[in-house]
Amino acid sequence: MTATIPPAVAIVQRCEALFDDLDFKAVKAWKAAGTGRKAIGYMPVYVPRELVHAAGMLPVGILGGGDSLEVIQGDAYYQSYICRIPRSTIELGLTGRLDCLDGMLFPSICDVIRNLSGMWQILFKDKYVRYFDVPQNYQDEIGGRYYVHELEILRDDLGKLRGKPIGDAELNASIAVYNDNRAAVRDLYAYRARKPWQAPTSEVYLLLRAGMVLPPEEHTKLVREYLAAVDEFPRPKRDNARVVINGTFCEQPPLALIKSIEMSGCYVVDDDFMLVTRWLLDDVPADGNPLEELSKAFLHRSASTAAKYDATREEKGVFLLKQVKTRGAEGVVFAAPSFCDPALLERPMLQDVLAKHGVPYTAFKYAENTGQMAPIREQAGTFADSIKLWSAA
Repeated sequence: MTATIPPAVAIVQRCEALFDDLDFKAVKAWKAAGTGRKAIGYMPVYVPRELVHAAGMLPVGILGGGDSLEVIQGDAYYQSYICRIPRSTIELGLTGRLDCLDGMLFPSICDVIRNLSGMWQILFKDKYVRYFDVPQNYQDEIGGRYYVHELEILRDDLGKLRGKPIGDAELNASIAVYNDNRAAVRDLYAYRARKPWQAPTSEVYLLLRAGMVLPPEEHTKLVREYLAAVDEFPRPKRDNARVVINGTFCEQPPLALIKSIEMSGCYVVDDDFMLVTRWLLDDVPADGNPLEELSKAFLHRSASTAAKYDATREEKGVFLLKQVKTRGAEGVVFAAPSFCDPALLERPMLQDVLAKHGVPYTAFKYAENTGQMAPIREQAGTFADSIKLWSAA
């Protein structure tokens, strides 16, 4: 007699299959299901996915090749002292794995990604390519006007690509769809913070990754199904240290790294994985001028990260401290990709704030193809032990 797979396990298995698929079969299947469908790739730090969705296109998060892709051609395009994600992303493109995409958006992250957008224009002349810049001034009349202009250009470009302008009603409808998706992800993060033993971060991570290739409506449904299913699937509770992970906003950590941190005795109660799903912190009004409302949300109600210039808004570390306090964390794990200038330059400032407030932290670097997890597991385990030792003293 075949044992029935619990619904929560089945959902995670589906997400893991999507995670492992470097040929983007889910994207190809979505395009094949309708006439004239298009897909637009983006690097998932932040882009206004609402515009892509309003155009009737599928937004597809591109996160490099992970630890299962051998980079051969991509190494010829970049020097060795930069992070790995641009090299593996080029490898995906040159090997035809991204042929299902009709365009690529490169968000404002760092100079390396800016250069990658230029390379993409040269290498893939038949595709739509845009480096999507964002404001560095947070006044509505200055940065806001600039950002609305950038949104207008993108809306016009996508309208031309589909053959029909994108109307405000379509865009407001898409804003409502992504409001629902962000709400589901907020619920997922809140549930994990309450019961991290029930919703392991390795599973939460896979759920977020699934949202990079599924339509947002389908992903929202999947997240809510997982929340309902996992609560009916009791798991043992351990005396683990509750930590926040910081620094993983661009090049994503290998799944084995997340599992290693969890096995070391840590419950991850907040993080900056796939930040595009949580960049905007609350609902965007879906009944006004859509571009202006997206602009205001970005300027005034968005997450603080090393990939966003926000010196005029909050002191460095305030957002991270808020994560620690609201999630009941006992410490912070700084995990940044090797050669990630934004994360590694910001880290000392964040560590200084944590030290002043008595929040323990540890730090290490990784690459998306990191193979040896034992040192990371040992370091995280020692950190978790020290938290429990000194908190009990």
